[in-house]
Amino acid sequence: MMTHTKLHALDEVGQSVWLDYIRRSLITSGGLQTYIDKGLRGITSNPSLFEEAIADSHDYDDQIQKLAMQEKSAQEIYEELTVADARMAADVLRPVFDETNGVDGFFSLEVNPHLAHDRQGTIREAKRLFSLVDRPNVMIKVPATPEGVLAFEELIEEGININVTLMFSLAQYDAIAEAYIAALEKRAENVYNLKQIASVASIFVSRMDTKVDKMLEAFVTPKAEALKGKIGIANAKMAYQHSKKYFQSERWQRLEERGARVQRVLYGSTGTKNPEYSDVMYVENLIGKNTVDTIPPKTLEAFMDHGSIALTLEHGLDEAQEQLNSLQGLGINLDDVTQELLDEGVENFIKPYDSLLKTIVEKKAALIHT
Repeated sequence: MMTHTKLHALDEVGQSVWLDYIRRSLITSGGLQTYIDKGLRGITSNPSLFEEAIADSHDYDDQIQKLAMQEKSAQEIYEELTVADARMAADVLRPVFDETNGVDGFFSLEVNPHLAHDRQGTIREAKRLFSLVDRPNVMIKVPATPEGVLAFEELIEEGININVTLMFSLAQYDAIAEAYIAALEKRAENVYNLKQIASVASIFVSRMDTKVDKMLEAFVTPKAEALKGKIGIANAKMAYQHSKKYFQSERWQRLEERGARVQRVLYGSTGTKNPEYSDVMYVENLIGKNTVDTIPPKTLEAFMDHGSIALTLEHGLDEAQEQLNSLQGLGINLDDVTQELLDEGVENFIKPYDSLLKTIVEKKAALIHT
């Protein structure tokens, strides 16, 4: 008999848990299947996670050696490794996709981070990757830069599943929700199917606190102290309120009648970075209906061990708004903060991507000569 876990309990209250982690051995060893049996509903990856997986393990050496013998470039090898992982993980997740009628069971694969400010490049790459993986339960990750928003709208209109990443501000959220609805309206005008398209809008949480907490340290006041560790969650709660405004509108209902799916808010960066805070703080405080939380393994294990479940996402909304307003009162401009976070986020994916290509070049040389 299958054990009923906290992940199943979260699923019952309307939140899907995805794993923010990838390594080939997780798939081939049956570890991913074990997580699915415990209630896991999907996986997200990014260049940083792939760098750790490929640089710090021998999981990929055989394939790197084989591709090196075919004289493939480091970039071609990177793509073949990640596409292979995406296919394998998507196949293991396929029963979840089928059982949930295409709501869950997705693997998310990121476009080349160097394309973050290149609309056409992002569109081309996303279409190519979607076609290469060739699984209905893959999402291509596109960053919420201004160019990324435009690319996202076109990709949704073309019927490609998209996970919008690196979202920090409510303005970014509004732009993406608007683009999603506009793209589906265009599809509807052309009498295209709306049913199979799935998308999530990934709001990053703990990274916000890491940045804002440092700024708050400059104010040696009880008011500033009280805001530490609060802004990430307050901002994430407000994003959910914005999503309700979009997806409970008459405009949306017309699309829903045609079979369109709500673009769910996904909470990313939910591992606690500050050791002074609870290790399950971000997971416990963002539980709400029709949402996704993508959680790193350590935080997931901690939550399954001692996390508590309650519909917290809509609790304390006035307080959350007040916390965001208080920042402004201290002279901290949240728009500037979120822009910095977006710029750093893009850079934080470019660096591991470039580092990984370098690692592949080194592994190629070493493996050819073994």
